[in-house]
Amino acid sequence: MLRYALQRIPSALLVLALGSVVIFTLLRLVPGDPALVLAGPDASPEALAAIREDLGLDGSQIAQYFSWLGSIVSFDLGKSLILGGEVGTLLLDALGNTLVLAVAALLLAILIAFTLSTVSVIADRKWLNSVVTGFGTVAVAIPNFVTGAILVVLFGVVWAVLPAGGIPRKGFLDDPGISVQYLVLPAACLALPIAAALTRFLTEGLRSQLAEPYVTTARALGIPRRRIVLTQALPNALPATVTVLGIQIGHLLGGAVLVEAIFAWPGLGHLIERAISSRDYPVVQVMLLFSVVLFVAIQLATDLVNAWLDPRIRLGGNA
Repeated sequence: MLRYALQRIPSALLVLALGSVVIFTLLRLVPGDPALVLAGPDASPEALAAIREDLGLDGSQIAQYFSWLGSIVSFDLGKSLILGGEVGTLLLDALGNTLVLAVAALLLAILIAFTLSTVSVIADRKWLNSVVTGFGTVAVAIPNFVTGAILVVLFGVVWAVLPAGGIPRKGFLDDPGISVQYLVLPAACLALPIAAALTRFLTEGLRSQLAEPYVTTARALGIPRRRIVLTQALPNALPATVTVLGIQIGHLLGGAVLVEAIFAWPGLGHLIERAISSRDYPVVQVMLLFSVVLFVAIQLATDLVNAWLDPRIRLGGNA
């Protein structure tokens, strides 16, 4: 397992290196001068030159890139030009809020998918299969911002049973009962399309496993359908579902940008939206690179979980 993990690291580092080059280059192609944004339109050429020198923008593009990369490697993420404060502090504050929302949404999606898939396959009722299929179609077809708006109107305005946005003032650990109320709507909004995709793949995977010869043998031995599904078909269907889960986590983080805007959730999505709209380039650079790191880490974790669930993967990797 360790050897397989070490074999995956070089490709991950290559992706990170290429991602850093692309991010740095694209931001330099965006119209606008960070020094002019910071100094204002009436700034003198001398003031602009001083700001460019202070920001390290007076050197060559290659020198700027390696200077920025060296700062990242040494965990010196720089200072925000517009939003104010250290970029690392802004990132950590937003990351904590996003992780709380993402973990809650992911757990809810897994719970929904596991329940719907196993119950529909074990029961094997036509009407239940139609309900599960209908849920998947509707949840995937409706965009997050539409689902979020509906949830806010129904539960935050019409019935007013849950907070329509924001986070607990004293933090999530102060009063779990209050924190759950703030989490329900944005987590459900994020979780529904992820749950629909997972339900579809897990259900199809279970049905495919039930058509295998070993299931026929188990049925001939009189083993109940529920036990076959949970103890034999489910473990064999998990590797493909875990791969889909890794992809869906990426979609979840992308959807968090809209969801955080709808529910006024001060997370990574909200931070990068503010940084882009204000042209705060140091924050945008770090946020984009952090997104690449996050996606690479998720992909690597997905591969390792698959290798752990299916020994054929890691044995093939060692060959």
